[in-house]
Amino acid sequence: MLQPSIKSRPVYGTLTPRAGSEHLIVADAAGADAILDMAAIAPLGFFDKAHILYVPIEHSNRERGDRLRALDAAMFYEGPSLAAALPRLAQALANARMGTRLYLAGTEGLIGQAMKMALDAGIDHSSIETEHRGSTARRVQCVHCKGITENVTTQPAVCAHCGLTLFVRDHYSRRIAAFQGVCIDAEEPGIVPPTEEAFL
Repeated sequence: MLQPSIKSRPVYGTLTPRAGSEHLIVADAAGADAILDMAAIAPLGFFDKAHILYVPIEHSNRERGDRLRALDAAMFYEGPSLAAALPRLAQALANARMGTRLYLAGTEGLIGQAMKMALDAGIDHSSIETEHRGSTARRVQCVHCKGITENVTTQPAVCAHCGLTLFVRDHYSRRIAAFQGVCIDAEEPGIVPPTEEAFL
């Protein structure tokens, strides 16, 4: 469970099947369980109008993929990475009709990037449901070089692009789907607190 924080910090709910012309569902391995939980309460015919994009990340999640495939969605895609799945999501959003509902489940990185793409495509925020499952690792933008570092679990963290040691803030930018990281030793170079695992 994510702790309450500042106003920009995303708040997630629990996926609930809603009436819609079609249903676009995006999940990673941890998010698959949220989809399966939603399937248990979905009305008959819900998945006949659904397109599932599943990114298992690891091959060890084959059983979850098989269970999602067994839902008999109108379309099912299982990809090797979020980067591979995002063009398919872009195409699905471009072809979406009025009344399309979007369901995002899994880690914050997946939810944030898919939501950004949906909002850019003109999907109304009220048509998007999210449920956080799995790791709290963060996608972090260095405010100095603007580089994005994926899967940050420590506080402070090192920017993968410029090498600065960053304090990872709770401030979240929906525009870039990332938390903000600022140089932790700008005032006193070399004075850096010990690194701790903070986002597991």
